Amino acid sequence: MKQLLLDIQPPAPQTLNNFIAGRNAEALHNLKLALANVAEARFIYLWGAKGSGKSHLLQACQRAAQATELPLYIADDVHTLNEAAQIALFNQFNQLRAANGILITSGIAAPTQMGLRDDLATRLAWGLVYQLHPLTDEEKAQALKTHANERGMRLPDEVVDYCLRYLRRDLPTLMAVLDALDVWSLTEKKPVTVPMLKKLLQLNLEI
Repeated sequence: MKQLLLDIQPPAPQTLNNFIAGRNAEALHNLKLALANVAEARFIYLWGAKGSGKSHLLQACQRAAQATELPLYIADDVHTLNEAAQIALFNQFNQLRAANGILITSGIAAPTQMGLRDDLATRLAWGLVYQLHPLTDEEKAQALKTHANERGMRLPDEVVDYCLRYLRRDLPTLMAVLDALDVWSLTEKKPVTVPMLKKLLQLNLEI
């Protein structure tokens, strides 16, 4: 029973629809337009600190593109590319431009601030460039409450506060803990409380 209740499942597949936008709504909107093949801007570059959602968005775009025949190329963490890889990405850009394709890329800073080849940095800056902002605590709290409402789960404010104060603060971890807490609450037929959450976390550490 313990294993059943505390086997916190991997987060759901990353999609554009389950991305919590926060201050990144414009970037999300334009990614959706590009994937729907109705956008004028076909080159989008995302940058920001770890945890701001870059990889989520790029993986979501990759998954969405699998269902289409769009000429789409995605490159995450372009700041890690060596010289040969940068040349290859530069050539890919030119090919996609000629084919009216889509290029979605990301890095840790603006294109011209990462020491990339000048020709590649210039190309990446030609399209839309968005700095992604991590969710605030208030936005994370709202995301948790929204997720709980979708599950029909009553989530007291003090449980949300405890999660944001003591747990890992990335949203996939918070959502996974919330799902496990909901399962336990339903199994035990007891309301969700901070003591229940503490017990869940303690038992999970013992497995």
